[in-house]
Amino acid sequence: MSTRLPEGAIFDLDGVITDTAVIHFRAWKKTFDELLKRHEGEGFRPFEHDEDYVPYVDGKPRYDGVSSFLESRGIELPYGDASDEPGFTTVCAVGNTKNERFRELVQSGDIPVFESTMKLVEDLLERGVRCGVASSSRNCRFVLEEGNLLERFGTVVDGTDSREFGLAGKPAPDIFVTACERLGVAPERSMMVEDAYSGVEAGRNGNFALVLGVARTLDAQTLHDLGAHIVVTDLEEINIGRIEEWFASLD
Repeated sequence: MSTRLPEGAIFDLDGVITDTAVIHFRAWKKTFDELLKRHEGEGFRPFEHDEDYVPYVDGKPRYDGVSSFLESRGIELPYGDASDEPGFTTVCAVGNTKNERFRELVQSGDIPVFESTMKLVEDLLERGVRCGVASSSRNCRFVLEEGNLLERFGTVVDGTDSREFGLAGKPAPDIFVTACERLGVAPERSMMVEDAYSGVEAGRNGNFALVLGVARTLDAQTLHDLGAHIVVTDLEEINIGRIEEWFASLD
């Protein structure tokens, strides 16, 4: 493998490999709107994408997202336990309700895949770059399997791993660094791809040689400010040549 290419490439799932972010939002909205109605009555202020999902939920582990959003609305619930049945009595029960609804939505139709991302993955694999996935979602493997994508990646670190091994959520770099360790590559000689503010912060905090931000719906300048070295609106805007140029500039 050329020394002008990264040793490894770690990709986030939602919004980078698959367009499941919209499915996550729909599942969160249905869950939170029902919870808000229970607490505030018919005149409740609905859960919205830009005002609520982006700052409080997007990119975070499931229960952290629940806690963050509830705090923003001044709603207090006991934390509970991950084994709680779906419902609205604890933070974990709310998170489990969302998860149940998300899986139902995924199984009800085709999973949208960003073909430009998978082309970049194939181009990197052909050149010997080891590719992995790191995601806060505990449904990560489920989504990759449903989309027939799992075999492309040498490792997957997801929300289940985070819980089992005590990995901190984004913006901590734990899941991305762990993916590198499993692939046998060094973050400072690797790239990572993220579309969430907390995700690019994690890449910066993990000392990745290239943090590639994808600004599909978020502000490109904010992604830059939080740690992305290069920002694109879609991965069709990046290619092997540009990646080689970046890594050559680091030598």
